[in-house]
Amino acid sequence: MDEVGADLVAEALEIVNQVYRNSKERKKYWKIKEKAAKKTLTTIFGEVRYERTYYQNKKTGEYSYLSDEAVGIEAHDKIDASLKVKLIEDAIYTSYGRSGKEASKAVELTSQTVMNSIRELGSVSNNAAEIRLDKKRVKILYIEADEDHVPLQDKGKAEPKLVYVHEGKIQVSKGRWKLINPRYFSGVYANSDELWIEVSDYIDKAYDLDRIEKIYLSGDGAPWIKNGLGWIKGSIYVLDRYHLTKYITQATAHMEHTTSIMWDYINAGDKKSVRELLNAIISATESDTKREAVLEARRYILGNWEGIMSQYDVDYVGCSAEGHISHILSSRLSSRPLGWCKTGVDQMSRLRAFAANGGNVYELFMKQKKAIAKKARNLKIDQEIIRKRQLKSSHETIGNITVLNIGKRTWAHEFLKSIRDS
Repeated sequence: MDEVGADLVAEALEIVNQVYRNSKERKKYWKIKEKAAKKTLTTIFGEVRYERTYYQNKKTGEYSYLSDEAVGIEAHDKIDASLKVKLIEDAIYTSYGRSGKEASKAVELTSQTVMNSIRELGSVSNNAAEIRLDKKRVKILYIEADEDHVPLQDKGKAEPKLVYVHEGKIQVSKGRWKLINPRYFSGVYANSDELWIEVSDYIDKAYDLDRIEKIYLSGDGAPWIKNGLGWIKGSIYVLDRYHLTKYITQATAHMEHTTSIMWDYINAGDKKSVRELLNAIISATESDTKREAVLEARRYILGNWEGIMSQYDVDYVGCSAEGHISHILSSRLSSRPLGWCKTGVDQMSRLRAFAANGGNVYELFMKQKKAIAKKARNLKIDQEIIRKRQLKSSHETIGNITVLNIGKRTWAHEFLKSIRDS
């Protein structure tokens, strides 16, 4: 079947080439320089070998493989777009090495090839996936935020951030909950303002702001998370339960009888008693190291007191940021030793969010590829020549290829559809 697929792709490409060869419009502007220039292109089916014509523009003197250009194949391309997309899609969930081995049964590609495909796609915008909501009316919104810590090749660390917006959660089975209409944002940001602007713009587009009564912003108290309060109008900060529990344990673990007392005071909203208990623990702690840990816990708990109290609002549904960090980012970026660079961390975290938002990598890749090709053509040739190159006969010919019309989404279908849609 791979051989049949490779033959079909070669035939389709040579059909396009023949259309250009026979075109009266082409003959007005381009003359033939080489009739049968050979080309080898690696595809999902393996290597495709075909011949195309090399032309020279009669007016400008430039050279071009017109049929290749029409379907988005650049002169230096060795791998077709569909295979690059498959490499990227696989790499979102598995290592570059495994993606290169498993993307195609007919050919094995290197980790470097996979990385090059991702670099070609570039940094994926958090707005790239379709926003399916439009000024929806809800009373309460929830925003949760956290960051991952990813070791880099140079021994440093990158901290990709994750923010997601949702409308609450519903139970799908015993012990399992599902967020309602979640939207994810991720990436490595030097300035968190850029991230919060993206989140704010999404909320403005997806929801009717005049109808929202409360917006809860949950996180671990990090400055970049609290910065979101300035961008999300009317938002209420909530300290997530995970980090509160962590610091209570840090303060009371060596004096276990105080743990339940601490929780009683917090549940009662008694800040004064919490402070007095923490001071008593500090006074009774002999170890300098442990005393410093309790002092840190006191600063954290008392410094986030309002956020702790917001946990008890009747409308608040809790925070699952730690679980989402693990699922969206850590499982691919930091759960096992990998050789990341900062650019790679940024691109992969954005791709993971893009996939979680239901984004289509093939559509994104082809849209970008066409945009780049269009820009390049605009720099070289005037719009009138571009218009005349859109040969109706080529689209009619390609439209008669059976695999394009059967409806089933296969890689052969997607590859040839990209030719017809060019």
